[in-house]
Amino acid sequence: MPPADLTPPEAARWAARAGLPLPADRHTAVAATANHLHSVVALLRELDFGDTPPAGFYRAGEEQHDATV
Repeated sequence: MPPADLTPPEAARWAARAGLPLPADRHTAVAATANHLHSVVALLRELDFGDTPPAGFYRAGEEQHDATV
């Protein structure tokens, strides 16, 4: 079950808790942005990367280029 969306008052409370007090006119925008980010991260967590190595294994310029499809 997905968590409920962050409400503007909750966004203000969490921001204040992190030491970032928000002006009242920013609560709604921050909550909407946080909810969007949460949905993107949730989608990324569903991806199966299988045997994909971490980015640290990639070496630019060492890949083999051939025109086969």
